[in-house]
This record gives sequence, structure tokens and C-alpha cells, in this order.
Amino acid sequence: MANIKSAKKRILVSQRNAEKNKSEKSAVKTAIKKVYAAIESGDKAAAKAELLSATKIIEMAGSKGVYHKNNVARKVSRITKAVNAMA
Repeated sequence: MANIKSAKKRILVSQRNAEKNKSEKSAVKTAIKKVYAAIESGDKAAAKAELLSATKIIEMAGSKGVYHKNNVARKVSRITKAVNAMA
């Protein structure tokens, strides 16, 4: 455990930030799973709706610094490609 006051504060701040990041990442994973579930069901309209929702969640997480911009672009690209590949 840290002895210096500023180091103790940094520990608390980093824990708080880690919890926020974990929550954001979980929301992103859930949104991506919903897109793939809609694809599996074969409902193209639902898949497109979930894609819009997931894209917004992923890009918001990227703007908050949870993900790097290239990681955001890759995730969005992959789910968009999967939805567009539906018959």
C-alpha cells in the first residue's frame, strides 16, 4: 500500500476509472452479441437496427478513451460487414 497521499489518491482514481472502463467494454460486447444474434435469427431489419445501436455504443466508448480509434473502426467494420453479408 502506498504511503504518500498523492499515491493513495492515484490508486483510488485508477480503480474508479478501471470500473468505468469495464462497464463500457461490457456494454460494447453486449451490443456486438445482439448484432450477431439478430444475424443468426435471419432478420435483416432487426440486424440493421442493432447495428445502428451497436455502432453508437462502440463509437461513444472510443470517444471516452476506452478503445483506440483503430480498434473502434475495426469493430464497427466487422459487424457492418457481417450485416451486409446477410442474404
